[in-house]
Amino acid sequence: MPGLFSVEGKTVLVTGGSRGIGLMIAQGFVEAGARVIISSRRADVCDEVATRLSAIGSCESIPADLSSDAGADRLAEAVRARVPALDVLVNNAGATWGAPLEAYPESAFDKLWAVNVKAVFRLTTALLPALRGSAGVDDPARVINIGSVDGLRVPSMEVYAYSATKAAVHMLTRSLAHQLAPEHITVNAIAPGPFESKMMAFALNDPNTRAAIEHQVPLGRIGRPEDMAGAAIYLASRAGAYLTGAVIPVDGGITTHG
Repeated sequence: MPGLFSVEGKTVLVTGGSRGIGLMIAQGFVEAGARVIISSRRADVCDEVATRLSAIGSCESIPADLSSDAGADRLAEAVRARVPALDVLVNNAGATWGAPLEAYPESAFDKLWAVNVKAVFRLTTALLPALRGSAGVDDPARVINIGSVDGLRVPSMEVYAYSATKAAVHMLTRSLAHQLAPEHITVNAIAPGPFESKMMAFALNDPNTRAAIEHQVPLGRIGRPEDMAGAAIYLASRAGAYLTGAVIPVDGGITTHG
């Protein structure tokens, strides 16, 4: 079926789009012919990445700090001022925190709740007018939230606030999907396994630890950029138009064994 997986001409916002999984998704959309806006906290890095991606397609930068309601509102206002309608919102920006159980600080829960959960809710609701502007029966507007396999199973590392907030992202995804389906806005989540990112660098940069992680993955390898971009493009394309409220593990099979 021609065009089944096409996202050409769609307008896409990717938060945390200047590195890691967000960059994988942003570059995939750029290469597929979408107009992409990336946002991240560091303006210099966000601008540099947008300039680099502009060499292969359409990419713009709107730096923003999503750790506060005001930051999310400012990003939404800037996006609405720049584009009349938004086809795809990718809520990828997030943070992690690891520490032993009895030393795990309460501040970790406060920080990660604000970035990983509240920002997803706040930005999505603030951008509803723009999403409604592109929503249709045959081609809904799309919200794609980035969760984690650590929100689906108990992680091996002590990341209590991270796993709790990612599980919350998955449930928030389902709740928003139920609420927004009548408006032809789909809401789905991707739950990544191990990918090359700043969050995973401490483990993947060590050859022995990397080998141990790869051994735990049934498919035997770390995720690649095209694995993540492909899942997001599927959800944003005609092929994914009838899917909402789903949490899709992109993890090489990790969640098949506990």
